[in-house]
Amino acid sequence: MAAAAAAAETAAAAAEDGGGAAPCAGAARAARLPLSRVKALVKADPDVSLASQEAVFVLARAAELFVETIAKDAFVYAQQGKRKTLQRKDLDNAIEAVDEFAFLEGTLD
Repeated sequence: MAAAAAAAETAAAAAEDGGGAAPCAGAARAARLPLSRVKALVKADPDVSLASQEAVFVLARAAELFVETIAKDAFVYAQQGKRKTLQRKDLDNAIEAVDEFAFLEGTLD
């Protein structure tokens, strides 16, 4: 699960930095998260000794899809509150409502 936490941290850091990353060879489209940051997070895990560029790209893409999915689900709750800006309570509601996010329960406390 360290990879999931690392992916979430990378997504947040990329959002602050404005994203931007080099494309992986043969990829249909470039990753939006900086691959160097993803690789640094992967290397921070003591269980990982080597990570190929393709593996780093796949992890970056998975993190992007995860952030996109949870943001869309949280945005539904923001719209119900007649807001355009996501708030923590919107993320809490999305985590509570969607079974796939059950592993995140209690992480925002």
